[in-house]
Amino acid sequence: MKTLARHWQRIAVTLIPLVFALLHAIGILPIGVLQRLDDIIYDARLRATMPKTLDERVVIVDIDEKSLAEVGRFPWGRNKLGHLVDILFDQQKIALLGFDIVFAEADDSSGLSRLNELARNEFKDQAGFADRVRQLGPELDYDGVFAKSLEKRPVVLGYYFTGDEDGRTTGHLPAPVILRDAVKGRQVAAFSWTGYGANIEVLANAAPLAGHFNPVADTDGVIRSLPLLMEYQGQYYESLALAMFRRLVGSPPVELGFSDEQWLSKRYQGLDRVLLKSGKSSLAIPVNESIATLVPYRGVGGPRGGSFRYVSAADVLAGRLPPESLKGKIILVGTTAPGLKDLRATPVGEVYPGVESHANLLSGWLDGKVTLKPDYAMGYDIVLLTGAGLLLAVGLPLLSALRAVILSMGVLAGITAINSWLYLSYGLVMPLAAACVMTLTAFALNMSYGYFVETRSKRELANLFGTYVPPELVDEMVKDPDSYSMKASSRELTVMFCDMRGFTKMSEHMEPTQLQELLTGFFSKLTSTIRANRGTIDKYMGDCVMAFWGAPVETPEHAHLAVKSAMEMVLAVGDINQDHRERGLPDIGIGIGLNTGTMCVGDMGSNIRRAYTVIGDAVNLGSRLEGLCKAFGVDIVVSETTKKLAPEFAWQELDRVRVKGKEQAVAIFWPMALVTKLNESSATELKTWNAFIKAYRAQNWDQADVLLINLMRMNAKKFLYQLYADRVASMRLLPFDPEWDGATNFESK
Repeated sequence: MKTLARHWQRIAVTLIPLVFALLHAIGILPIGVLQRLDDIIYDARLRATMPKTLDERVVIVDIDEKSLAEVGRFPWGRNKLGHLVDILFDQQKIALLGFDIVFAEADDSSGLSRLNELARNEFKDQAGFADRVRQLGPELDYDGVFAKSLEKRPVVLGYYFTGDEDGRTTGHLPAPVILRDAVKGRQVAAFSWTGYGANIEVLANAAPLAGHFNPVADTDGVIRSLPLLMEYQGQYYESLALAMFRRLVGSPPVELGFSDEQWLSKRYQGLDRVLLKSGKSSLAIPVNESIATLVPYRGVGGPRGGSFRYVSAADVLAGRLPPESLKGKIILVGTTAPGLKDLRATPVGEVYPGVESHANLLSGWLDGKVTLKPDYAMGYDIVLLTGAGLLLAVGLPLLSALRAVILSMGVLAGITAINSWLYLSYGLVMPLAAACVMTLTAFALNMSYGYFVETRSKRELANLFGTYVPPELVDEMVKDPDSYSMKASSRELTVMFCDMRGFTKMSEHMEPTQLQELLTGFFSKLTSTIRANRGTIDKYMGDCVMAFWGAPVETPEHAHLAVKSAMEMVLAVGDINQDHRERGLPDIGIGIGLNTGTMCVGDMGSNIRRAYTVIGDAVNLGSRLEGLCKAFGVDIVVSETTKKLAPEFAWQELDRVRVKGKEQAVAIFWPMALVTKLNESSATELKTWNAFIKAYRAQNWDQADVLLINLMRMNAKKFLYQLYADRVASMRLLPFDPEWDGATNFESK
């Protein structure tokens, strides 16, 4: 006890993560990051444990792109759908049919084209036409044709609920499976709706069994579960999958099941299952408090996913399937055509057919494999957190660094193993993120408080590098202090020169203190941007900033970070100028040059004054490139070596240049944007520009002029295009030069 008392402060620090984790678990202080992490863990585990095998019992008849191309755009005439149903039952001998589609409106096309054809071609007198219409009456009523195909067959239609404020309703809602009185006053947290879109009455009467297919996504937009029952005007209606499953098992009535253990679920009185009762026996489907169940996804989804057989509706209608090839199958009619908008984000795919979610539920229920987050998950989380947290709080202060690591990793492995065992053996989805994060955070806080080896190393490195290197990089260097010294070495680095435009003219009209304030604000903004991107500030030279990336801490992505920093600096200057305009100060412009190459980096200078800096030919080229910004009307000029190491950006080639001190021509570029953020118009502009550069260097002035005209239409304000227009005009006067390499000479620095 005395030993623990001596470490009470470290124990208290270690308990801080436990307190926050418990507040999250109880629901007093929900932490969104932990919930998101639990979702990520569930998704990863689901993907890792999916069977990824074909379930031959359930088949999806797919209204795919092929069907739309052959049969016509959807919705189809109901006579075609009736024909589809007849083929499935009469020729294919299927067991059950479900529609992941709603027929909320009458088929307005019913017979109109045929009537017009009769009126035009077959009959000249009104009486004959009327007799023929009476004779064809049943055939012209497409809804009636479809309804006749549905009658007395095991068919489940689909429909949906809405949350419209005006409570709009269409179609004929099926009978509820649980009446208001059956709930007996219990509080149920089912999804509640104010309206619906159901099937027209003639179809609903022909196939009275129907189920809703509303997807309900989690906060991150991913569909992990589907509601089995939804509430409308105090009564409860079943889902499409539940309606089909009930039909398969003899249409037993539906009841809500409540747990007797309510100590952690008093709010919703222990609702944990949906019961399908048949005589004295009953089948229980586990649900959460919202009467939703997790979808046991079998695979990645879609016709190529391998979980379910997909059959094109066009093949069924055209009779391309062998008779009885679907005999005894459970059929779901749905769509994977993107234009019909039934593709959802799920844990196993961002574009997942909605119809296959229902197929997965049916498959899971038929196999008896259902996963569930039980109502006692909160209690489990509290017990696990308390036990692990107290063990860490008492054990970590008493152990050496190595043993503390072993204890923490052991606790982490233990809680993960228990969680995985419950999932794999019993299908229980228990929270894990809070316990894992609590364990890691407790370890980190305890080590930070108790051990000062890292602090001493940081002080030593700070004394050596603190004048030159940002504190953020010093923190990284502490992890391996022996790897760093001030000794000069050659490395591949990226150097930046950034110059303020218009500084000389501004300085002539500003007071010294005002000029000092302007420079301080300017450099502070740019310096913070450079440091945020792991750059090292080399020096400030009047109105110029010099920085480099890749030393003293090796940074493989040094070119990418330098370009990213340059683009953010341009945006930062825009913010500075906005502030200046409001204060009546002049605008500031900048020019940035970036180059990547082998440089000498280390402690340079004299015995009186030294600095951690870079020197070399590659550094000089970076300085020259900064001076070219004004010539090409851009904020950033980047060398080809930097561009090659930063393929994440879309690049516009500016020119090939020979700068002072360099005999070889160098290609220079301007970063337009990240490739992932390049819009369509900019992409078109860049493609046209590349074609122009090719024509320009081939001395094809006519083609170059045409392309320049198009470019100026796209971006009339771009200085670069006018610059090249003048060049083309002057070059056109010269004879063709086979030795010309398209480079421009710049003699000034």
